Amino acid sequence: MLLALYLIAITAEAMTAALAAGRRDMDWVGVSIIACVTALGGGTLRDVVLGHYPVTWVLHPEYLWITAAAALLTALVAPVMRRLRRVFLWLDALGLVVFTVIGCQIALRMELPTTVVLISGMITGCAGGILRDILCNDIPLLLRKELYASVSVLTGSLFIGAQYLGMNLNVSMVASMIVGLVVRMLALRYNWQMPKFVYRDEWR
Repeated sequence: MLLALYLIAITAEAMTAALAAGRRDMDWVGVSIIACVTALGGGTLRDVVLGHYPVTWVLHPEYLWITAAAALLTALVAPVMRRLRRVFLWLDALGLVVFTVIGCQIALRMELPTTVVLISGMITGCAGGILRDILCNDIPLLLRKELYASVSVLTGSLFIGAQYLGMNLNVSMVASMIVGLVVRMLALRYNWQMPKFVYRDEWR
């Protein structure tokens, strides 16, 4: 089940990344690169930081072809993508929680401390989007006031807590992902935001 969700997630992330690249007038090579970085970058960064080798796309190079194909397909059918905006919001949220749980699972298997497990989940869930935004010259979503990284932390915390309580692995995964997905979609629906830090230097 998790593999199927992962494939859906990387495909969705690749498609949203292709749209971001298109807004920056990139060529097809650029679109493919942005898509691969977005879909696979979080897992790659996690594996490098944790020393978990081989990295995912080296072990499964077909993931590169899946993400590149999804990106190029998006470029071809871009005019109809506006009608699917709500679907992509759901898929993006699904990708966030799926990547987070996968990142936590890998760190748990490596028997790393709880804090590192949680950070591993957040890196997997959020880093690809950060890399996409940096390459597209946008402010990363993680640094804005939206509930994004906090949803990843919530999902990871619930999954880790459930595992420490001895819950079934599949139940832990599904429950934590459902909660994270619901919170993310409610945040988008009702414009829930993190508190902002606003500072104006008055010493002139």
